[in-house]
Amino acid sequence: MSSRRPSSRQSSGGVSRISDDQIIALVSKLRHLLPEIRDNRSDKVSASKVLQETCNYIRSLHKEVEDLSDRLSQLLATIEAESAEAAIIRSLLM
Repeated sequence: MSSRRPSSRQSSGGVSRISDDQIIALVSKLRHLLPEIRDNRSDKVSASKVLQETCNYIRSLHKEVEDLSDRLSQLLATIEAESAEAAIIRSLLM
C-alpha cells in the first residue's frame, strides 16, 4: 500500500479542492504580478505575505474604481444630459 498523497484532495462532501501543486503555482504567478512583491526582488517572500499583498492590491484597485466612478458621476452631473460627452460617460459607468 502506498502512502503517497493524491495530487488533488477532496473534502468529505466529495467537492474537489485545490491541490498543493496548484497552490504553489498560484502563489508563484501572484509573486510575478504584484508590484510590491515583484519590486522587492526577493525570492524568499512567504506564501502568506504574497496572499496578504494580493488582498491589499485588490482592495486598492477596488478603491481606485470607486474613486473613478465617483469622478465620472460628478462630471456627468455637470454636463448637458444629451451631449456626446454624457453618452460616453454613461457608457463607462454601465
